Amino acid sequence: MWYVSTRGMALRVDFEGALFSGYAPDGGLFMPEKLPQLDRETLHRWSALSYPGLVTELCTLFIGPELIPRDDLNDLIQRAFSRFRHREVVHLCRLRNGLNVLELWHGATYAFKDLSLCCTAQLLQYFMEKRAKHVTVVVGTSGDTGSAAIKSVQGAKNVDIIILLPKGHCTKIQELQMTTVLKENVRVFAVEGNSDELDEPIKAVFEDVAFVKKHNLMSLNSINWSRILVQMAHHFFAYFRCVPSLDVYPLPPVEVVVPTGAAGNLAAGCIAQRMGLPIHLVTAVNCNDIIHRTVQQGDFSVSETIKPTLASAMDIQVPYNMERIFWLLSDCNSQVTRALMEQFERTRSVRLSKELQSKLSAAVTSESVSDETITQTMVRCWEENQYLLCPHSAVAVSYHYQKLHKQFPSTPRCCLAPASAAKFQEAVLAAGLTPEIPSEILALERKETRCTLMRKSDDWMLMLRDTIEDMGQQWRDRFLNAAE
Repeated sequence: MWYVSTRGMALRVDFEGALFSGYAPDGGLFMPEKLPQLDRETLHRWSALSYPGLVTELCTLFIGPELIPRDDLNDLIQRAFSRFRHREVVHLCRLRNGLNVLELWHGATYAFKDLSLCCTAQLLQYFMEKRAKHVTVVVGTSGDTGSAAIKSVQGAKNVDIIILLPKGHCTKIQELQMTTVLKENVRVFAVEGNSDELDEPIKAVFEDVAFVKKHNLMSLNSINWSRILVQMAHHFFAYFRCVPSLDVYPLPPVEVVVPTGAAGNLAAGCIAQRMGLPIHLVTAVNCNDIIHRTVQQGDFSVSETIKPTLASAMDIQVPYNMERIFWLLSDCNSQVTRALMEQFERTRSVRLSKELQSKLSAAVTSESVSDETITQTMVRCWEENQYLLCPHSAVAVSYHYQKLHKQFPSTPRCCLAPASAAKFQEAVLAAGLTPEIPSEILALERKETRCTLMRKSDDWMLMLRDTIEDMGQQWRDRFLNAAE
């Protein structure tokens, strides 16, 4: 399987090349050169698989046995999911009024990022052990990615990780999950800016191809293809658990509601759809609604400001994975995608062509949700089911409740739940509900913290480059000492 840049100006790479990359050298994102098509018999066979089994099948298709033999792949996927709290790894909760909630948060940090990042970390270790390689991971986070990335690689001898978090824009628990990790291979910066602004120095560093190569830089944000690959399994698992029967022709559809920030889960769903999975996608966003406006009107433009919301991990104005979706829906036309994204980077505003906007609105339905609706949804779900939703999950569930007022769903619907309510005490309290907090989260408040401030007046890119240089030198010193 080969991977190409969405902008068409970079050499194609194999899975290992895509894994160890951030952005492609031309500023684009890596995508499979050709998507495999799944026939009815394959879908029937996959329907009996567990979530880890689905991840294994998808990895087999998109990595290839020449890079990772099947037995090795089975072992590393098994290791990746061995410490999840739920025996199914992900769990479908069937609640009143046809509400299906797919819990994606049974990993170490209580968020869906654990699913893809624990697999990505195993894949990294597999290749690094074979190549005796060292990498430096740079991650910008709006809340959950940072802690899951740290958890997946903390203490690893061949991996250093640098996290940039938006100061004051994460919940207290999200921040503590990052700043209480004191391992020597982990550095955390609190940036005086929002999650879009902190992405800018990261992208600038990755544009320096020589620097990237010198330090083996990579990203574990959902710009990394391996994240998207694993997240495709959410959609297959949701479909197989919710479809009433696979014995009718054509296969019946299932609607999957995706609470959306940077659009990684949405891109994964669009790819699964293109491979033949009969799902209808709904992207549900908070009042930072660039994706909603893009689907409804073709208006891919940044608003004047980011509005802080209860669903803070979705307070994003530059959903970079939309580039993958534009490329996919323009029939893999890199020229169209490059022109579109370069104009967006220059002007922060693009109007999609009528043809592309028509294809997007045919593939995806959208909804934008206010904070008031988020809290109302959390309260209703608790009153009807004694079930606590996190605010991001509530964004998805609000779409289900909205549709219930019109008609009971004839098409089964599954709402993705990206995080546990335990991580968002502030939102739970705002809804007038009582948080349920696990002991390991309560224990965070008693731990020592370590974090460096990036002030507005600082040169963020220089600080980032200096830290990469410093951590690289420390690793080289450790490596030389170990060799003596």
